[in-house]
This record gives sequence, C-alpha cells and structure tokens, in this order.
Amino acid sequence: MGPFRLAKELGISQKMAKTFIAHYFARYQGVKRFIDDTIEEAVRTGKVRTLLDRHRQLPDIGSRSRTAREFAERTAVNTPLQGSAADLIKLAMIRIQEAFRKERLQSKMLLQVHDELVFESPPEEQDHVADLVRSTMEGVYALRVPLKVNIAIGNNWAEAH
Repeated sequence: MGPFRLAKELGISQKMAKTFIAHYFARYQGVKRFIDDTIEEAVRTGKVRTLLDRHRQLPDIGSRSRTAREFAERTAVNTPLQGSAADLIKLAMIRIQEAFRKERLQSKMLLQVHDELVFESPPEEQDHVADLVRSTMEGVYALRVPLKVNIAIGNNWAEAH
C-alpha cells in the first residue's frame, strides 16, 4: 500500500508513512526488487505467472489511466503470491483426496477457506489423517523455504481454531 492508505490505516501522517515505507524497503531490499521486477515483466509481456505457470493477462498494465495502470500493477504483484498459494493448496487437495481413496479412508475433505482445509474424520482415523495431511501439504512442492502446516482438531471448526 502507498503512503496515503498506510497513513489512513495507522492514523499517522503521510510523511511518517513515507518514512516507514522507505525504511521497510531499505531493510527488505528483496521485497522491493521482487515488486519492481514483477511489474517490469508485466509491462514487457502483458502478463504474470504463478509458480506452477498459470498465466494472468494484464491488459491495463500500460494504460494511460493512472487508476487502471496502478490496479494492474497491484494485480501483477499479488498474482504470483496469492495465485501460487492457490496453486499449491489445490495440488495438495488433489493429492490428499487420492490418498484418502487409495487408503479407503472414511474421512472427507469438506471445505477450503483460503489457506485452510477442513476435514471430517472418524476418531480412529484422526491421527493418521493429521499426519497424512501435514506430510502431503508440506511436501506438495519443493521450495527454498519450508512449507509449514498447523493442524488443529475439534468437534467443529470453531473448536479446532
């Protein structure tokens, strides 16, 4: 987000927000490089890609309208991150379902909410399903940083949180 929105969200001056953003990018230079490189690629190619090579066209990336262009730039930066997360969880869901079928488990995958999966399992399968889900999700794709999964068990979704 830019200084105007950050100032509004935090209740600080725009000058202070600009300083905060500058310090953030000075400390996390790789983030700034990622943003700049991603926007540059989008301008050059008219699209961005997710980790699993899904493409998103960005027809407004070169727009003369500042509003349209800036929205396309934000989309360009978000897509590789959020789109890749979506790719990975969908791949994990496929593999988990295949394992359930192969092992003839009674457990069911009920719901996906962003980066969470909700299952229904008989008590005798819960520990095995938790191990299977964790190992499948953490190993779904080789990355330089580890994927970590938190498992919670409860009689309903609220209890599991």
